Amino acid sequence: MRFARRVGVYGVLRDSDRILVVRDGGDGEFPGVWRLPGGAVEHAEHPERAVVRTVAEQTGLTVTTGRLRTVIADVTERPEGVATHTDRLVFDLTVGDDATGVGAPGGPVDQVRRLTSAESALVTLTPFTAEVLGRPVTPLPSGTHRLPEPLPPAHPDRRLRFGAYGLVTDPAGRILLTQIADGYPGAGLWHLPGGGTDHGEQPTTGLLRELVEEGGQVGRVVELLGVDNLHNPAALGPEGRPLDWHGVRVIYRVLVDVPTDAVVTESAGGSTARAGWFTSAQAADLPLSDIAASAIGQSGR
Repeated sequence: MRFARRVGVYGVLRDSDRILVVRDGGDGEFPGVWRLPGGAVEHAEHPERAVVRTVAEQTGLTVTTGRLRTVIADVTERPEGVATHTDRLVFDLTVGDDATGVGAPGGPVDQVRRLTSAESALVTLTPFTAEVLGRPVTPLPSGTHRLPEPLPPAHPDRRLRFGAYGLVTDPAGRILLTQIADGYPGAGLWHLPGGGTDHGEQPTTGLLRELVEEGGQVGRVVELLGVDNLHNPAALGPEGRPLDWHGVRVIYRVLVDVPTDAVVTESAGGSTARAGWFTSAQAADLPLSDIAASAIGQSGR
C-alpha cells in the first residue's frame, strides 16, 4: 500500500439563509455529490490563497477569507493500492456587495447552487460538508469518493507536511514551549508543541499525542486559532540533503488543567531537545520560531 497526503481548502459562503454548494461532475473527487466549494492546495501555496483561487475557479466569485472554522481529516483507498489522507481546512468566506450571481462552474464542477437548510437535506452531501453544515453524516456508497486521475508522481525532493501545533497554557497563564533539537531546521529555537500528524489521524488527536511526547502534559483543545504556511525550498534536516518543504500548520489553543514538570518523553533522536513552562515575559526573551513568536504575540493583544 502506498500512502499519500493532500491538503484541501473549502469555503462556507452564506447568502441570507442559503449556503453555496457545488456538485462534482465525472472528473471531480465526488462525482454527482454536493459539497462546499474549494479544492487542493498546490505546492508552496498558502491555504488562504488556495481557497480564494479554487472558489473563484468553480463559482466565478471573488471572495475574501474569514476565520478558519474547522479542520477535518479523512482517508480514501484506491483500487491500485494507494491510501490518500486528506486534511480539509474549512474557512468562512465573504463576497463583495457587487457580486449578484454565481458564475459558471469550471474544472471538475458541473453545477453551482445556493441551498436553504431544508433544501440541503434533500441532496447527497459529502461527509465533510454534512458535518460542517450540521447535517447527519452518511457514508457515501463505495466508489463514490475518488481522487482525480492520475495521481501526480511523488517529487523526489519535495515534501508536504501537515502539522498541528498548540499555544499551550496552564491556569496560571504560563506557556509551554519546546526547543528544537540539533540536526533539525531551526535547531535551538523555542517552538510551539506539536508536529506532523500521522496517516489517518485527526489534527487535534495528533496535537494531544505530541503534547505528551514533547512536554509530558495532558491537555484539552479549547479553540482553533488559525493556519500558518511555511515554504522552505532548501530545508536541511536529518535527510542529509536540501529538500523543498511545504508545511501547512494549524494552530490550536490548548489548556493543561493540571500542569506537571515539562519532560520530553519521545524516544532519543527526536526533534525536541527539551521543554519548559515560561511566563509571557520569560518567553519574550527566548529565541523563538516564527510560528511561536506569532502565536504568543497574538495571544497578548
